[in-house]
Amino acid sequence: MNDAVVADGLTKRYGRTVALDRCSFAIPAHTIVALVGPNGAGKSTLLHCATGLVQPTEGTITVLGGPAGDRTLPRVGFVAQDAPLYRDFTADELLTMGNKLNHEFDLSFARARLVDVGIPLDRRVDQLSGGQHAQVALSLALAKRPRLLLLDEPLASLDPLARREFLSALMDAVAEEPMTVVLSSHLIADLERVCDHFMVLRSGQVKTLGPTDELLATHKMLIGPPQGRPPKLAGVEQIVSASRAERQIQLLVRTSGAILDPAWDQYDVSLEDVVLAYLAERSVEPLLDVEVAGA
Repeated sequence: MNDAVVADGLTKRYGRTVALDRCSFAIPAHTIVALVGPNGAGKSTLLHCATGLVQPTEGTITVLGGPAGDRTLPRVGFVAQDAPLYRDFTADELLTMGNKLNHEFDLSFARARLVDVGIPLDRRVDQLSGGQHAQVALSLALAKRPRLLLLDEPLASLDPLARREFLSALMDAVAEEPMTVVLSSHLIADLERVCDHFMVLRSGQVKTLGPTDELLATHKMLIGPPQGRPPKLAGVEQIVSASRAERQIQLLVRTSGAILDPAWDQYDVSLEDVVLAYLAERSVEPLLDVEVAGA
């Protein structure tokens, strides 16, 4: 099996609201994928569909070679947004509960891991800091020894040190036991440190998905003078974003080959540049008199 998660026309509606709109994608196995998008883009819905907790309105989603649901759930670890835990339980009581609810739960691993990160097993959840809370939730998920780990905004409420400790623990876990990880977050700089693939979701649709190094290699910033007539840009597959001033046009493009037109200066872009360009809702067409060759 080469892909951990495969979606084909995945659509989810809540009444008139479309949370996911005909999403088709494949997440390779043994990768760490950053899932990025604005609030309301459908990230949580996508992750819930992958667990089988939410059923698609249309289309399909396959997880670890089978339909998402009861049969795959024992092999999936999931940390929901804000890592909800029973606040009047101690950390050890939560681990004991996890052990009783999951056949493959590694209780000794979970206990040892919390001791290693300095969390007292006898301390109640409501007495833990935000970072400690997140570490308990991660330990519960990892103790299932999952083949797929889904993390829904686990970094949102953490301070920079707690975020670093959480990501370090995640990387250690992946190094010890290969798994596929999908990590949803707004924090692009943190994601870039640990993720080898990026997936951008906007308005319920997948805008791009690929290896981080490939996304950087295939996107360029082009700057050229305003044109009196529409030029053909050979080597450009897609104009992702555009801005226009009186004396120049600035384009962030996905390339399909070498861009040899001397009228355009070319510059490398950062991963944040690429992600933010795909997240922008603004249509580029009204700003441009530029055409993509072959379009």
